[in-house]
Amino acid sequence: MITRRQFLRDIAISAAAMTTPKPLWADGGRILRVSGAKPIRAWDPPEVYGTLEYCAQTAIYNRLLTHAPGEKWTLINEAAEYVDAVDGTHIKFKLKQGIKFTNGYGEMTADDVKFSYERHFDPKINSQMKDNFGPMAGVEVTGRYTGVIVLKEPFPPFTDVVIAHSPGMIVSKKATLEAGGKFNLPPCSSGPYKLKRDTGKRCTILERNDLWVGPPADFDEIHIKVIEDPKNAESAYDAGEIDFTQISLDSISNYVSNPRPNTTLLTRSTLRYLWLGINTENEVTKNEHLRRAIQYAINVDEILEKIYFGSAKRATGIIAPGLVGHRPKNLIEGPDLVKAGLSLKKAGYPNGLKLTLDVQNTELFPAIGRIVQKQLIQAGIEVEVILRDSSSFWGLGNETKGDSWKNIQLILNRFNSLPDPFYATVWFTKDQIGIWNWERFDNEEYNRLHVDGARELDPQKRDLVYRRMQDLLEESGAYVFITYPPELFLYRNHVIPALRPDGTPLFRYFQVAR
Repeated sequence: MITRRQFLRDIAISAAAMTTPKPLWADGGRILRVSGAKPIRAWDPPEVYGTLEYCAQTAIYNRLLTHAPGEKWTLINEAAEYVDAVDGTHIKFKLKQGIKFTNGYGEMTADDVKFSYERHFDPKINSQMKDNFGPMAGVEVTGRYTGVIVLKEPFPPFTDVVIAHSPGMIVSKKATLEAGGKFNLPPCSSGPYKLKRDTGKRCTILERNDLWVGPPADFDEIHIKVIEDPKNAESAYDAGEIDFTQISLDSISNYVSNPRPNTTLLTRSTLRYLWLGINTENEVTKNEHLRRAIQYAINVDEILEKIYFGSAKRATGIIAPGLVGHRPKNLIEGPDLVKAGLSLKKAGYPNGLKLTLDVQNTELFPAIGRIVQKQLIQAGIEVEVILRDSSSFWGLGNETKGDSWKNIQLILNRFNSLPDPFYATVWFTKDQIGIWNWERFDNEEYNRLHVDGARELDPQKRDLVYRRMQDLLEESGAYVFITYPPELFLYRNHVIPALRPDGTPLFRYFQVAR
């Protein structure tokens, strides 16, 4: 019998006889049906919340460049005919001609690029992606299709974290201004797909954009069905309701020992990082000795063995293996209940105390929360695990949603990343407090190093900068790094999925198997 660990060592395992059947397309059209763990909450690029928004927005918008699907991080042109870094502070670009916005908003021009980039700095927009732009001074338009992105100083991450990612999505200046400068639903599209219908918590439907002049979309429609529980998504797949879905690790043995016909299982290593965070401004957990006690009490190896069956690597920080800045080890390498008890006494709680732990009620988060609960009780810390649905969870630490951040004590969280360490460290700066920095970590050296690391051109020096930054995170007592979770997918053989190297689906590049 194939074990889960053996499966995860493989790139992909075909789970049936590999003859591709004639697809049974709904209503005679080519419809790709995929699952999404939560509703799409934003269509305006400055408000990207997570992976699903990114996947949907990349299907209807364009960037100058994009990260290509595949197993290696490579860049390909999307809206650009070329992008040329002239020097450390000037990046020339030329748009492909003939890219049109829908709904009569005309051809994409360099002025749309300038508007799309610079609007992130408009305080009225309140862009969550503003910090990604680093020292960008602006965009100079030099012709209808040409321009120069100007940086105040060298910023090596700019291509990966802006041009080829969410902040670099190009919207129509005219359409956006007519919508009041920002929008909930897209006033127009420019990619191979456009929004047909968004029913919020049930399903979002994208349809082929007939104005698209690039490689044609392979599907007439993409249906993104909201199924928050992975087990329900797996059931929907087995019932023939969806064609592509992420699955949970504890389902692997089922799909390996009981192969579904015309189905493939796929695993991808990721740049994502999972950690236990502790609020440094909560009335109780602002006590550094208490936070240190929690760090000493957590047994990460036990979590990995029970949840990931030893197949996931222990995280040594927020920067994954293989990237500049990855740390070889943690400062606290293993649990120590004696030190946990001593720290608890220093904190003023010799008889223990009660805390809360907020977790998403999806995937493996509740199970991880229960293990943390059992581990902390051994150190005298009683923990109430609070299960949150996705919408309530993602509003907890955001000050624009209220003052619920004050009540956060412990929180289990997971972020996505990109192949530049800047994108991992940016969310824990002072400027991100009340946005994505829910631990409310504020360290002067960290903030300074974040700027230095973004400027540094020498990879070895950058490596030392980002290792030190992760040391500072751990030294604060506000972080217990757990793992870089692998991603597992299930899809039908009449579909050719397109995923970034970190497992992020790129719906616009999905194809029909021929």
